[in-house]
Amino acid sequence: MSIDKELHARSESRCELCATDDNLKVYEVAPAKGNGIDDNILICETCYDQIENPDNTDVNHWRCLNDSMWSTVPAVQVMAWRMLNRLKAEGWPADLLDMLYLEEDVLDWAKATGEGADEDTLQHKDCNGVALQAGDTVILTKDLNVKGGGFTAKRGTAVRGISLVHDNAEQIEGKVSGQQIVILTKFVKKSS
Repeated sequence: MSIDKELHARSESRCELCATDDNLKVYEVAPAKGNGIDDNILICETCYDQIENPDNTDVNHWRCLNDSMWSTVPAVQVMAWRMLNRLKAEGWPADLLDMLYLEEDVLDWAKATGEGADEDTLQHKDCNGVALQAGDTVILTKDLNVKGGGFTAKRGTAVRGISLVHDNAEQIEGKVSGQQIVILTKFVKKSS
């Protein structure tokens, strides 16, 4: 039996994302693992167009994911996860993502194309654009008045073992003169 026929049988000739039965086509979920039917889903022209052309996305069309994300087919779960991530700024997709559980290998497959990455992960960079990591040592590039601390952190001061502010890419925390302070990343450079 061909992949097309197997997909029609599996999906009862309905789009596996939105459940319509119009203009169905086989869609290979990248990156394919060489598993034939398991690498593919059957989707309609509307879903296909919006997956391939994000500028054409109609957010309300994807409310169908509220149902299809519960599919037992890993390829369908992957596409539901990717589309929910793409749309999560709308609010309701983020709520659905919180409910969605994927097995570790399925989640790895979903993340393999980079969809949904990095919006969650802020990138902290120093004044030269070098990425900062928790635990790094940085050097102050400017004298900084420490509000509430009653002192000035002098230019050239090393701040060891910094921590990253999880919700602001422009701020880090570190100890200067024994006091924990918040420092703007534009005023530090990573120590080599």
